[in-house]
Amino acid sequence: MLNIAIVGTGNISHNHIQSYLEHGQRCRIVALVDIYPEKAHEKKARYHLDHARVYDSHQQMLAAEPDIDIVDVCTPPYVHAEISIDALNAGRHVLCEKPMAASLEECDAMIAAQKASGKTLSIVAQNRFTDAFWRLKAALDSGLAGKICHAQVDSFWWRGHCYYDLWWRGTWEKEGGGCTLNHAVHHIDAIQWMLGFPSEVVAMMTNVAHDNAEVEDLSAAIFKYPGGALTQLTASVVHHGEDQKITIQGDKARISAPWEAFASVSADNGFPQETNDTTRETQLNAVFHETPKLDWTLHTGQIHDMLRAIEQRTAPLVDGVQGKRSLELITAIYKSAITKSVVSLPISHDDPFYRTGGTNALAPRFYQKSASVANFSEAGAIPLGKNLDQGI
Repeated sequence: MLNIAIVGTGNISHNHIQSYLEHGQRCRIVALVDIYPEKAHEKKARYHLDHARVYDSHQQMLAAEPDIDIVDVCTPPYVHAEISIDALNAGRHVLCEKPMAASLEECDAMIAAQKASGKTLSIVAQNRFTDAFWRLKAALDSGLAGKICHAQVDSFWWRGHCYYDLWWRGTWEKEGGGCTLNHAVHHIDAIQWMLGFPSEVVAMMTNVAHDNAEVEDLSAAIFKYPGGALTQLTASVVHHGEDQKITIQGDKARISAPWEAFASVSADNGFPQETNDTTRETQLNAVFHETPKLDWTLHTGQIHDMLRAIEQRTAPLVDGVQGKRSLELITAIYKSAITKSVVSLPISHDDPFYRTGGTNALAPRFYQKSASVANFSEAGAIPLGKNLDQGI
């Protein structure tokens, strides 16, 4: 039975708490930590965590709870590294919410602490644990779509104006960025998991609908891969309906999430025939539908993966290196948009955008943060975007 401490009991903690309770035969929540202790007490009462102790700092919890096995970090991004490193140095495993940290320098410090401690570090990327993406990757890995030419990533979200009124949101210092960092990170992780790491990035960003935030609410980027393929990514919190999608074009077929397979056939003059390559489409559909469904999905799936990694002494699917890759792509998007240049990867350690505080110092302030609300009223678990598993 693994003992869990959750640090940060805001909105996303609902998803974590519910997931641990799903695995109640393997773990138990014994500590809740928040700088606003009343929030921790509310979660304790709501989920009947009668034996959980409440603390107002992670340092206090680590000193008082020697039997904690996993520290689950659900705080704003600017303290992810500090809490994770302190926990790893104290000999605890760490599951840290996305984004991994506020800088690549902090990511490397977290990875170094994990290696020194020998404990497990995993970064939340719950969309990997969906049947839609799991099966899409299986279809991609089958090779039936052919050589990859292009991908379109629509990381479309919608957030009302007041979303950025929360005290830490909408600031480069505390949130670390806008929709690219805190929303598109899910789809950026997914596309780099599927296609690998690009060699170049070019991007633009703006703020079109949230004049109470310093950060961007819309960005567009192009990734170029060593083989010549391109990915186009749109990150947004201004898209009504949140119609999220990933489409991958191979030279033999197109595949996507939500699932669709389409294979064109060339006529003698190079134009597409009216009939498709139904044999290839059938083969792709077979790979997709014959790939077994996951036993657990989203946060529950990732927490299962974390528990299994500790129980079996194996690596988690999303380790610190994987978490850093997503942040490196996001950092490249910011660097390109801010410097109006094409950014080559990887980002070097002497680059100001690598260092802690570098992006904050160089980023534009689209607007002044005009409101600062300590806490929104408790609303339960938050929506996590479009359910791409629906109908599978």
